[in-house]
Amino acid sequence: VMSFHFLQHAWKGYKAFAWGHDELKPISKTHGEWFGLGLTLIDALDTMWILGLKDEFAEARKWVETELSFSKNVDVNLFESTIRILGGLLSTYHLTGDTLFLDKAKDIGFRLMPAFKTPSKIPYSDVNLGKGTAHPPRWTTDSTVAEVTSIQLEFRELSRLTQDPQYQVLYEVTRQVHRLEGKRDGLVPMFINTNSGKFTRRGAFTLGARADSYYEYLLKQCRYKCSFGFQCLDRVSIAHWVKLFLHLCLIQDHLVCFLPGTLALGAHNGLPADHMDLALQLMETCHQMYAQMETGLSPEIAHFNLQSNNGRDIDVKPADRHNLLRPETIESLFYMYRFTKDSKYRDWGWDILQSFNKYTRVPSGGYTSISNVRDPVYPAPRDKMESFFLGETLKYLFLLFSDDNELISLDKYVFNTEAHPLPIWPSTS
Repeated sequence: VMSFHFLQHAWKGYKAFAWGHDELKPISKTHGEWFGLGLTLIDALDTMWILGLKDEFAEARKWVETELSFSKNVDVNLFESTIRILGGLLSTYHLTGDTLFLDKAKDIGFRLMPAFKTPSKIPYSDVNLGKGTAHPPRWTTDSTVAEVTSIQLEFRELSRLTQDPQYQVLYEVTRQVHRLEGKRDGLVPMFINTNSGKFTRRGAFTLGARADSYYEYLLKQCRYKCSFGFQCLDRVSIAHWVKLFLHLCLIQDHLVCFLPGTLALGAHNGLPADHMDLALQLMETCHQMYAQMETGLSPEIAHFNLQSNNGRDIDVKPADRHNLLRPETIESLFYMYRFTKDSKYRDWGWDILQSFNKYTRVPSGGYTSISNVRDPVYPAPRDKMESFFLGETLKYLFLLFSDDNELISLDKYVFNTEAHPLPIWPSTS
């Protein structure tokens, strides 16, 4: 019920002050624009359907039907528009059976394909939807590894639905990355060059930003439909690289908190049992990133202090104290509860929900990111509600507290990295 009211309140602010725009600025009661494509509305479509907000869904559908156009002279990020817009439209199509959403998915999918017109087939990061042109960022010819390897679920589903051979290029991108030299114990560098198709800046490895969803999609592509000519996951090295990273690392992005859920999903589907052991340990770490903060909300980046101070072993630098309403910990709590039924994961989720309500809720509608999780008196609101708060955070909260395991069953659906569920299809050789 609480998750339901959270979504209603978030939608109230969006509808009143940012309708049809990308993001709500709840403090100033206006909107922010990124692509100019109604990101929050599209990200929230399947969440509203799952939660049963029929009236809100109907008015959002009407906007998609009458207002949403991709024929715009606008540069969009390939990764973000794929996971949020293409993923959101495909998911909503499958949940509702409404071909409006499939038609819109076909439209944007086709318009994103110029990104793959590179010497290496490793895609550019940015596409102009109206002009049909693509380019890398102004400052480099590199793309991030996470971005080029975390669009496969969505385009493979579009390929399956349309039987259009142009989307087969996504298969080649995945094969190419798997063949590359420069990995270390299964870890990949953060950048890949669109001209050469090779890893660059090879000395930097992370499970966080710029690489995180590469590891997530290794497993999820396998869950979706394991039909490539290579092993989707290296059963020997995956636990090794997680242990190596966690043992050596004294700093952690909140983004890494997707990993307990991914490890648990792998263990549930036949990967080694020690993956679940790692998931349990890392879940506790992510929980502590919330529990040790004065607001009960996690910072963007935490530093681990080996010498505990009054029972606290997490430090946060001033520049890292913001909370963007991110979903990763809630996501993993959902997976952990689904697989273990341990009520502590619901308890931890409830605590986070209460902290969101206390420190980020804006009375006139919506929720805001905050700048200082260490200051419960003035957490310094940032006046921005990210689209993923509705698309991911609130969806995973609702599913965490739902007693219906068949509601988006993890044996029937795989979530993309923006929490849009896509159906699992039988494997073919």
